[in-house]
Amino acid sequence: MSPSPGSRALDAVAARWTADEALEQLYAAHWRRLVRLSVLLVHDLPTAEEVVQDAFVAVHGHWSRLRDPDRALAYLRQAVVNGSRSALRHRVVVAKHAVRRTAPATVPGADEAAVAGTRRAAVLEALRDLPQRQREVVTLRYYLDLSEAEISTALGISRGAVKSHASRGLASLRAVLHDHWEERP
Repeated sequence: MSPSPGSRALDAVAARWTADEALEQLYAAHWRRLVRLSVLLVHDLPTAEEVVQDAFVAVHGHWSRLRDPDRALAYLRQAVVNGSRSALRHRVVVAKHAVRRTAPATVPGADEAAVAGTRRAAVLEALRDLPQRQREVVTLRYYLDLSEAEISTALGISRGAVKSHASRGLASLRAVLHDHWEERP
């Protein structure tokens, strides 16, 4: 005996409320961290916020198809990483077709805040220069403090690949930042 159209509609409403409530809790608990993750990947707050918003919309739309709703956060992380990749690809396409104008660089003062800002900029530049997968793994591991298993799930790669990308990424960062700090007193 198949369920009546009315009971299917009630089931859909019940599932929708469950999705709404669950996503409200996920949003309240994890939105900032997911935005920070995306900012580290796309280097732009408005784009990062849009990527995270799109990830929440996608999870909401697919809530009934999630095999394990307890894994929604992992799905959100993966959606944010994938959305960030898409945003970067889109940015490259736009940059190829747009005339880029750059403002003249400002010279920071010699106080501690300027030195800290310069070092922070060097770290971010070195992170940007890493290959995409290494940048993603390093960001997830050392910024979000995710385990190898969580990173493996978020990126859809093996734990061994996570270890390899993390090791190579850190080695590259050490080399670049060591040279950077050696050049400056």
